[in-house]
Amino acid sequence: MISLASPGARRAPNRAFTRTDLLVAVAATSVLAALIVVPLTNAKRKARLATCLNNLQQVNRAVLQFAADHNQTLPGPVAGQSGELQWWYKEQVKRYAGITGPSSANDTVFACPDDRGYTDPRPFYRSERFDYGSYNFNGILLPGAPNVAGLPLSAITDPKRTLLTMEWTAHGPLSWHRSRTGKRNAPFYCDAESVVGFVDGHVSLSPIYFDGYTPAYMRDPLPGYDYRYSGN
Repeated sequence: MISLASPGARRAPNRAFTRTDLLVAVAATSVLAALIVVPLTNAKRKARLATCLNNLQQVNRAVLQFAADHNQTLPGPVAGQSGELQWWYKEQVKRYAGITGPSSANDTVFACPDDRGYTDPRPFYRSERFDYGSYNFNGILLPGAPNVAGLPLSAITDPKRTLLTMEWTAHGPLSWHRSRTGKRNAPFYCDAESVVGFVDGHVSLSPIYFDGYTPAYMRDPLPGYDYRYSGN
């Protein structure tokens, strides 16, 4: 067979994979990974928030159903009940949320997926001390603390703005969903967003007022916020 190549032609040498090529490939891979990971992370965060909103909606509804069966009166102190009412209200209302047995960490309707606890090294919903729940009832009974414990629904003057249930973070306030402190539980800060439920039945992700030294649950906010702790 006769070659068409000229006698003096030489085959081009194979081009080696240089360090520059490697760096370009790594950079391109990093960009592609970011384009995939960031949307996936955001989607998971939104899904956890949606789960929390749905769970608190059910808990809020359970409290109102309890009231409907008890002369339109909200949960109040129970003689001999262990623990604080803000946590142990769950024992009064849980059957309205479909829980019939002893409270446990399996009570997913009372669990926020982003619950990271506070002083204990585990989420609130995994602790017997907090009756296995991420959510509080607006029933702190400390002197001077505004609350709705034991009130008739008819006595609450602004049910659309009055808190009924909430994530624990609303007491700080901190945020489990849009945290400015990462996964740290300090410091408290103004306008931290918590999932909260209202006496009229709706739930929302709301900023919580903090004056810099008074715990949020010990006072109603300044004008301009969509909630209040006091019932009347």
